[in-house]
Amino acid sequence: MESVSALMVAAVKLLVLNPSEFKLWKMRIEQYFLMTDYALWEVIVNGDSPPPKRTIDVQHLQKCLTLMEAIEKRFGGNKESKKVQKILLKYQYENFNGKSSEGLDQIYDRLQKLISQLEIHGETISQEDVNLKLLSSLPSE
Repeated sequence: MESVSALMVAAVKLLVLNPSEFKLWKMRIEQYFLMTDYALWEVIVNGDSPPPKRTIDVQHLQKCLTLMEAIEKRFGGNKESKKVQKILLKYQYENFNGKSSEGLDQIYDRLQKLISQLEIHGETISQEDVNLKLLSSLPSE
């Protein structure tokens, strides 16, 4: 019963994985495998060569590999989907505006999140441009 509930929790957490945060998640999951089951991580990275030092359940290994591939495909995306996402992020940045119902800190946080997502896609924005964007996006009130 415990393993079923653990799988349900894992499935629920998988649904909230944000595609824009995939690289960070991938780094964290790699660290998790490195810390909890290094032999399994070696098999994930190196395939069947070199043999693991301890015995690994083959079915468990296949499930982990399949899971990693599915997650990579779903959230890593291909070149075309990354290009589309980058274009959408640029559009959101260009048309960014603060809402009158938001405070200054909320507007700033939304802008910073957008800039961080752009940086993940290789776009760099100068601090001067960020400052100008923030000032120009403030509501007139």
